[in-house]
Amino acid sequence: MKQIIGVLGAGTMGEGIAQVAAQNGHEVILVDLNTVQLEKAKSNLKKILTKLVEKGKINESEKEAIESRIKYANEISEFSLCNLVIEAIIEDLGLKHKVFASLEEIVAKDCILASNTSSLSIASIGSVLKNANRIIGIHFFNPAPIMPLVEIIPAVQTTEETLIYTVELIKSWKKTVVVCKDTPGFIVNRVARPFYGEALRIYEEGIADFATIDWAMTHFGGFKMGPFTLMDYIGNDINYAVTESVFQAFYYDPRFKPSFTQKRHREAGYLGRKTSRGYYNYAEGTTLPLPTENAEIGKQIFNRILAMLINEAFDAVFMQVGSKEDIDLAMTKGVNYPKGLLAWADEIGLNNVLAQLQALFEEYGEDRYRPNPLLKRMARI
Repeated sequence: MKQIIGVLGAGTMGEGIAQVAAQNGHEVILVDLNTVQLEKAKSNLKKILTKLVEKGKINESEKEAIESRIKYANEISEFSLCNLVIEAIIEDLGLKHKVFASLEEIVAKDCILASNTSSLSIASIGSVLKNANRIIGIHFFNPAPIMPLVEIIPAVQTTEETLIYTVELIKSWKKTVVVCKDTPGFIVNRVARPFYGEALRIYEEGIADFATIDWAMTHFGGFKMGPFTLMDYIGNDINYAVTESVFQAFYYDPRFKPSFTQKRHREAGYLGRKTSRGYYNYAEGTTLPLPTENAEIGKQIFNRILAMLINEAFDAVFMQVGSKEDIDLAMTKGVNYPKGLLAWADEIGLNNVLAQLQALFEEYGEDRYRPNPLLKRMARI
């Protein structure tokens, strides 16, 4: 299935998607209005492919072939012969509307138009199209060439034919595909919210500092990064924006309420590693703080955050966002969780998870901690 693939936006994600498509034998047209960004993407790709040659992953002739398959351009008119165009620009719905309306005037009638959005409505993005049955979400994870997961999101307008074509194409790129409903945050960015939100809440209550909460999740949970280390890696501007977007899109459901701590860090410019300061100070000559390794507190922190994550995974199944298999697959392949949350729940016992949530709900009296109906039903079986 060798197609001509268009990628709009030569930032980190667009550059990565272009690389994936080209490595799988497609002709690729990477478009960005910013010439400097295009040149940066071209230079970055050359460096990445050179490293792959050095590591023995590809040979020199394969490197040259991949590079030759990517065309860099400044005009979206270059997409006229594409079979699929993937938009990977900033998360601005108004701008995406303008882009997709313009794209439809250029591409063929059977060209599929896709968005790499991480949280915006695919139905809304496609609402400006005259032929909206070809709109679909194709959400890669960063870095796209390395991360195995891709969420495929059909909108209410999307035809079955468009969905089948897209799933088969992305699978042919050796990606792990999960299909999910067009709801805020899709699977991963929805289910993962408590990993950050509950950690921030625990900090704000004065139960533990950043380092201790991170230690609890890595030591007792086996997570590769604790929530504060991960937020600093992602960027507090990006992570907060996704949280705020999901919160608003869910009609201000308290389960997704953003944190003032994260908002203040963003406002102060403490964005994480990219600014050398986030929850931790990464400036040269500084050392990261040590956690207070109290096993009792650490286990309480881990159990509380895990219960919230499991509850959210159950809610995603309950609301048919995805199958239970796809939800567990998404969390292990998309954000490298040590186990699928639903399988984890079975392992520790649904009654134990439910008891933890009910205790939190009774103590705080907040809807944030309400146990999901599906979890309650399953625990009774």
